[in-house]
Amino acid sequence: MAPATQKRALITGITGQDGLYLSELLISKGYQVFGLIRGQNNPKLKMVETLLPTVELLEGDLGDMSSLVKAITYCQPDEVYNLAAISFVAFSFTQPEHTGNITGLGALRLLEAIRIVDEGKGRIRFYQASTSELYGQVRETPQTELTPFHPRSPYGVAKAYAHHMTVNYRESYNMHASCGILFNHESPRRGHEFVTRKVTSSVARIKLGLQDSLILGNLDSKRDWGFAGDYVKGMWAMLQQDEPDDYVLATGETHTIQELLDHAFRAAGIDDWTPYVKQDPRFMRPAEVDLLHGDPTKARKVLGWEPEVTFPELITMMVENDLKLESVKVH
Repeated sequence: MAPATQKRALITGITGQDGLYLSELLISKGYQVFGLIRGQNNPKLKMVETLLPTVELLEGDLGDMSSLVKAITYCQPDEVYNLAAISFVAFSFTQPEHTGNITGLGALRLLEAIRIVDEGKGRIRFYQASTSELYGQVRETPQTELTPFHPRSPYGVAKAYAHHMTVNYRESYNMHASCGILFNHESPRRGHEFVTRKVTSSVARIKLGLQDSLILGNLDSKRDWGFAGDYVKGMWAMLQQDEPDDYVLATGETHTIQELLDHAFRAAGIDDWTPYVKQDPRFMRPAEVDLLHGDPTKARKVLGWEPEVTFPELITMMVENDLKLESVKVH
């Protein structure tokens, strides 16, 4: 176990891009980091052990309350970051019940486990990963912490439940519990099922002659895209405040899928993407979210948080990473 003076943090979803970046940030600040991982046969286990050798991995599952109590009792964290979720929006339409159980009820189980172990002392601080998908069919633009929610997917609905439950525990049990309403944030560590990584990896393969085309859905959707490495700094900053609260983290800029394609193909040295991109109705959402545009004013004023990586820099970073990865496969 870590020395008593060393801060301890427990991260769920440690195998995802945010979990990896947050772990690196906390380790750089001197934390002892624990990661909750579901099952020892987890395919990403070796990756985490290689990238983060000092992190202690604990078995646990957001679907199993007793495992959460056991993990929190063991590591006695100062901070808990709930980044785990069934987070792919399209998947949530095919498995809505599973999404609700893990993404929604999972957050409740974790909050309740903290309450039980902490015994009302208010010592353990909690971060809930909320999402811009809460806004869905947006009521106003840009979206702030006060914009009403109208989620348009089972994922968004489950996240709304988790968000409101976090606020409820904050108000009911005097828990230092904060929600980060994060707009889209990407990186070279993003999963291939997400549109940004799907685009950058496909562009790399097209450039190297390994793939002929890229199939997408709605090219007019607008998103507020930032770099995940910047956003985890905001998560940490929220839990350092005297009072818990909710914050929007966003760049304040929007870009279409077409702009994403422009930057990605250009980064690979291809000026015209139109011959390579095809649209397929199968990739359209049953209920589309057309525009997400965040207003991070509160985070700037209270947390001193600013996104540092620009959209073109982010997409170039991702394309260059995927070109290296695909080149290794070729050779």
